[in-house]
Parts: sequence; C-alpha cells; structure tokens
Amino acid sequence: MAVVGDVGRWARNAEPAGETAVIAVRDLRMRYGSVDVLKGIDFTAQRGEVITLLGPNGAGKTTTIEILEGFRMRSAGEVSVLGVDPGNGNERWRARMGVVLQSWRDHGRWRVRELLYHLGRYYVPYSTPERQRPYDVDELIQTVGLGEQAGQKIASLSGGQRRRLDVAIGIIGRPELLFLDEPTAGFDPHARRDFHDLVHRLSDLDNATILLATHDLDEAEKLADRILILAGGRIVANGSADQLIRQVAGQAEVRWSRGGEHLVHSTEDASRFVRELFAQHGEEIADLEVRRASLEDTYMAMVHRYETGHVEEAVTEFEGASR
Repeated sequence: MAVVGDVGRWARNAEPAGETAVIAVRDLRMRYGSVDVLKGIDFTAQRGEVITLLGPNGAGKTTTIEILEGFRMRSAGEVSVLGVDPGNGNERWRARMGVVLQSWRDHGRWRVRELLYHLGRYYVPYSTPERQRPYDVDELIQTVGLGEQAGQKIASLSGGQRRRLDVAIGIIGRPELLFLDEPTAGFDPHARRDFHDLVHRLSDLDNATILLATHDLDEAEKLADRILILAGGRIVANGSADQLIRQVAGQAEVRWSRGGEHLVHSTEDASRFVRELFAQHGEEIADLEVRRASLEDTYMAMVHRYETGHVEEAVTEFEGASR
C-alpha cells in the first residue's frame, strides 16, 4: 500500500496559485490480485465544478469513486479529497460529503419527513458559520419534489419517488462535495428536469463540487462542466462536451439534394462549405442538412476502440483532445 505524505500541500501545489483542488488525483492505481483496474489516472476538480465520469462497464468508474469516498484503499498513487487523504478521513471530513448510490436498503416503516429529520441531526455538530448544516427538512422535501409524500411511509413510495428521497438523503448535510451514481435512474422526464435544476443550484448557489457517474450521455452533456472518459483503467478524455466533440470528431456531415440527386460531404468547416455550395448552385440546392458529431458519436468511437482491443489508439486520440 502506498504511503502518502502531506497530501494537502501536494493538492495546493498541483493547482494554479490561489486555487486549492477539492479533488486532486495523481497516478492513481488499483490492482485486484493480478488484474490492474486503474492504471495511473490523473485529474482535479475545483470548487463548484460539475464533472461527469463516463466509461463502459469495467472501466474503473466505481472503483475510482469508492477510493475518493474513502470506502476502498488504493494500491498506489496520491489522492486528496477536501484536503485530506481519503484513507485517513474522519467523521468531520465525511460530514462535508454527500453520496447518492444507485440504490440503498431503506427502512420502509419510516415516513419521509421523519427519516430526513433523523438523518439531518447527525450533521448538526459539523455546522459552520459558512455552511449551516443540515438543510431545512421541509425546504429540502419541496426541493426534491416530495411535498405531497412528506408524511407517507417510504414503503408506499413509487420507484421514482424513492429515487428523489435518495437524492434528498445525499444532500441533507449540505455537502461541499457530492458523489452521484446514476442518480436519475427511474426518473420520468419532469423529475429528470427538476433534478438537473437541483444540480445547477447546488453548484451555482452552494458552490458544491459534484462528481456524477452515469451512462446517460444526454445528461452528461447537459450537466457537466467537464467530462472524464475512462477506458482500460485510464482517463482517455478530459474536457467539456464541446471540446471533445470538436477535437475528437471534428468533421461535420453536409447532406443536400440537387436536381433529384442526393449528395453527402464531410468537412471540418461546414459553414464555409455551405456558403460555397450556395454561391455555386444557388436555388438548385434543396433538402440541406448539416449534422455535427454528437457526444454519443464521440463516446461510441472510443468504446468501439476499447472493445476491439485498440486501447492505445483510443488513448492517443483522446489525450490529444485534452491538450
């Protein structure tokens, strides 16, 4: 097991002057027996930043999050979370974080308001002038859309309502850092939109840092300031959705028809190509469509390389997008 020195000082030195990373990871490695699950990943997260973790099954997402939460010891590397090595975090450190798991074993006989009030009491000793803990229970219940269910027993809630309760439990202590694992599974479109508003509120108003693991590419594109893509135990992409789309799959596809003939052309500068097309053919152009690569296109290209054994090719291409 690696021995880490002054991780707080290292985290400060890892960032530009005047900034301290909420999460700072350098050369993180994890091995189970003879299998390397994480092969030296590096990234940071700043206060108020929303980061999405994407990757195929087995890429190391869950292992990474468990190490950051302090639930799993790493094999090697340096990790600082809120200025503390997660392997040495105490209760005061844990009170500064929130976790929303994919599912948890709840107590069906509890009522919604009673459970949140009970859990919230644990955060009272860790309240500070800068961040009063916990959230007001009734305000939180309204925020997650459970106002009409506040007095109901948990066993009577629908799947979507239980998921809203999971989110409320994760943020009851007004976390500075929030881990979300597939948080909108089971949400209807309205609940999903409300949740997205809540994430923006937490990051913008509470200045919370949020690390979100999801398979929902649309959600990642809407919420994330930055997207990290894991493949083969390494981070192979690190940037905003626009950066990854533009730099990794930079060409756009232009479709049009002329004289009954349907045509397709790929170009890096769609605007210029369309201007030249109209300058040359004018009103003869019909059915014009410009299709730009999506985050899904970008992600699927990486996954295809990973699943077909071309991990090095994926790493090389996506690392170029991060520069």
